[in-house]
Amino acid sequence: MNNLIYNEQLKLFRKKRLFVIILIVAFLVPIFTYAQYKQVKTTQEKMGTTDWRVQLQQEIVDIQNRLASSRIPNDFEKYLRIRLGQQQYYLDHNINPNTPGAPTFMRVFAENSIGLLLPLLVMVVAADLVSSEASGGTIKLLLTRPVKRWKILLSKYIAMLYSISFIVLCVAILAFLISGIVFGYGGWSMPMLTGFSTRGDELITSNVHLIPQWKYILMEFGLVWFVCVVVGSLTFMLSVLLRSTAAVMGIMLSSLIAGAILINMVSSWESAKYLFMVNLQLTNYVNGSSPPIEGMTLGFSMLVLLIWLLLSLVVSFVVFTKRDVY
Repeated sequence: MNNLIYNEQLKLFRKKRLFVIILIVAFLVPIFTYAQYKQVKTTQEKMGTTDWRVQLQQEIVDIQNRLASSRIPNDFEKYLRIRLGQQQYYLDHNINPNTPGAPTFMRVFAENSIGLLLPLLVMVVAADLVSSEASGGTIKLLLTRPVKRWKILLSKYIAMLYSISFIVLCVAILAFLISGIVFGYGGWSMPMLTGFSTRGDELITSNVHLIPQWKYILMEFGLVWFVCVVVGSLTFMLSVLLRSTAAVMGIMLSSLIAGAILINMVSSWESAKYLFMVNLQLTNYVNGSSPPIEGMTLGFSMLVLLIWLLLSLVVSFVVFTKRDVY
């Protein structure tokens, strides 16, 4: 098994897709860093001060003014009320939720990339693990070896898990190293609030507690890894079912983009909470954002994703071990 996994890892590295993905991240992180830097500077110039309390108070006033309008959609009004409650809680407890620093950038980057960017990068790696060998005919040569089919497929899946872990780790390291040049590398022990929950448009703070930011970041990147594994497993299943890598990438790309759109439109479609792409934003439960559909929780979303993952594995192994290769 170790030799099979090593062989699959060599194939992945020879394709150089992992290196391309790292280059993409290394290109995007400076862009996002500059965007956040400009946002901070613009806010400071607009307020005429670097005092975060004044900036937070102004944001609270802006939200209150927007809520005074009778023309905002109900879903957006719900989001604003929850946001208002969170910001007021931070202000009352004298905690700056946006202290500049590389750890803060890592946290924000994870929250904004978990739903689309990182799943897309994982999809690029997993899309042709099996389909490329089926379409190229090399799968026949692989199956002639005196090794059970399920072991061959398992080695490919384990190699994919290693690749996903490598991608997530590189994203965290690059985000920290590059953003730290601008924002500094401090802030690991900054207190963060977690445990927010919602009931309708009401923010529940009874379970809110303080943790250092490094623990908060570990929680978020753990959720990022889990989401990437789920997306990778679904892509892996499609790679087993379909011979065309382009078809695999097209289906997953459509699903992920549809999820990014649906998450803002499905509040009244309750059965949509069982779709995997509606449950990808797991970090929203950590920072207290309202779920796409009322009643959804972190445990529920993780359970739904876990079921999708297990189903994809069952389908993959059953089809691969039973299907005729020609």
